[in-house]
Amino acid sequence: MILGDICTRSCRFCNTKTGRPLPVDPLEPENLAESVRQMAVKHIVLTSVDRDDLSDLGAGHWVQVIRTVRRVNPAITLEVLIPDFQGKPELVQRIIDEMPEVVSHNVETVRRLTLEVRSAASYNCSLQVLSQLSAGGIRTKSGLMLGLGETEEELLETMSDLLKAGCKVLTLGQYLQPTRRHLPVKAYIHPDVFFRYKTIGLEKGFEVVESGPLVRSSYRAEKHL
Repeated sequence: MILGDICTRSCRFCNTKTGRPLPVDPLEPENLAESVRQMAVKHIVLTSVDRDDLSDLGAGHWVQVIRTVRRVNPAITLEVLIPDFQGKPELVQRIIDEMPEVVSHNVETVRRLTLEVRSAASYNCSLQVLSQLSAGGIRTKSGLMLGLGETEEELLETMSDLLKAGCKVLTLGQYLQPTRRHLPVKAYIHPDVFFRYKTIGLEKGFEVVESGPLVRSSYRAEKHL
């Protein structure tokens, strides 16, 4: 996770610290690239907090990290799990221009529950970001947490929306409440239901569906290239 550990948003499912972030570390791209080299990582998933405090929302730092990691590790493949950049096309385009092998942006939940679950991001904005990425020739990926009160019909509608946005890879996992301050779990989804959703997702047109109680967005990420 880049750009610090303090997020400018306060989504009700997430246990990342919220507040005023520290200044961006200009040495982070080089330090991260060197860490990747020392660990001999072949495929890396990068993500970040939201940085709504920055004039470019952190897009410029993202670009520097991607370029530096690749320069120091020429054989590496990349998945970047990006924020919505407030839906600003010129910022999303900066990620497209770097052509990561996979770009992931999670819708997190179904349309009806978005305002309750996500503090600032909107469902339509996330679909817009995914559509722009897909139109730019990027392999796109998104994920949802289940057990927040969504219905099966709503989940299937979200699958259709993601496919229309060009999304190729879908992850479905069980929401688990981090602390008592966060949203409660409304339902624990049986593994058989997760398997059925995987089958439905593949039949609907996703190329890859990872679906299970412990699945998270980076689960088996190296297989999503």
